[in-house]
Amino acid sequence: MPEVICFGCQTKVPFEGVLGRRSECPKCRADLHVCKNCQHHDPKAYNECLEPSADVVKEKDRANFCDHFTPGNKAGGSGPSKDDLKKAAEALFRKKS
Repeated sequence: MPEVICFGCQTKVPFEGVLGRRSECPKCRADLHVCKNCQHHDPKAYNECLEPSADVVKEKDRANFCDHFTPGNKAGGSGPSKDDLKKAAEALFRKKS
């Protein structure tokens, strides 16, 4: 049975057939048919999507109608978080005594 990992709480959510647009995580009630749960989501890509013909979706954590949605299992997209990147930049430019 396929599953998707909720971007909000990292719970593995099994589903049958197609993951519906209004599907929610049973633990945290977050929408599941969202960019952050899609295998095409990449924060480093243009529009944060690896699918070049996908429409622009502004709210990556809200249910949408994207025809290219393919449930991923990477817990919130690939790559480091914004906080991780900020900490790395601060460490890089920190004065050494």
